[in-house]
Amino acid sequence: MSPLRVGSIGLGNMGAAMIKAISSRPDTSIHGYDPDWNKVHCLVDIPGFVPSESAGDVLRKTDFVFLAVKPQVMATVLTEAVPSLRPETCLISIAAGIGLEQLQAWSDQRCAVIRVMPNTPAMVRSGVSAVCFEDPRVTGDQKATVVELLGLLGQVHELPERYFHAFTALVGSGPAYVFHFMDALVQAGVSAGLGRPQAEQMVAGLLEGSVKLAQETGYSLSALQHMVTSPGGTTIAALNHLDRTAVRGSIIDAVHEAEQRSRELGGE
Repeated sequence: MSPLRVGSIGLGNMGAAMIKAISSRPDTSIHGYDPDWNKVHCLVDIPGFVPSESAGDVLRKTDFVFLAVKPQVMATVLTEAVPSLRPETCLISIAAGIGLEQLQAWSDQRCAVIRVMPNTPAMVRSGVSAVCFEDPRVTGDQKATVVELLGLLGQVHELPERYFHAFTALVGSGPAYVFHFMDALVQAGVSAGLGRPQAEQMVAGLLEGSVKLAQETGYSLSALQHMVTSPGGTTIAALNHLDRTAVRGSIIDAVHEAEQRSRELGGE
């Protein structure tokens, strides 16, 4: 069996994360291009990675190509790449807000296009990604390979494209909500007299342990919350305050605002 040939056009945070994860897969050659040579240089010691001099070079030498460029330059990258596209090429876009129909048009309908929305914890292989396989050109083998590659970055969820705005708002933007909440907890700890480094370590452990408890016990989030909440105790006093100030509603509204903005960026 010939080696799997994977490429990335764009080697920023997500492009680099994908290359590092994919390098753990045996029998895989990896080509990457970025106009910023500093980003390329940071990856030259990755096993199997070969720097490319242009986007076209990546496309000519690989079969699965991640498009990890900013949305505003995607049109230029794809239209300039058209001469290098082959029917067997599989393009995998991680650009937020750019729909499958637009990606197909810019690539002149020459090959399969897959749309993916990852989140930043993919940088430590604990990401959550949505993937859309609605392009009829995508073969069963291509689908299986892309799911395998994305699985190296964390969870993979196949979604119809119509749900990508909701996924972007909930999970793509989600790490920022979590870090915002964590930072508020740290600030509360510092206000109560704890040192910031110690408070940060405590809060990180709190989140890690809580997530593990939810994953391993199988209890609902509501049941887990009730386990901590004794009658007349400290936790119920805090939860009552959160309810009085409509924190739950604010979180829901924030996600809806993010979803609406995603639709606006996508031209809807």
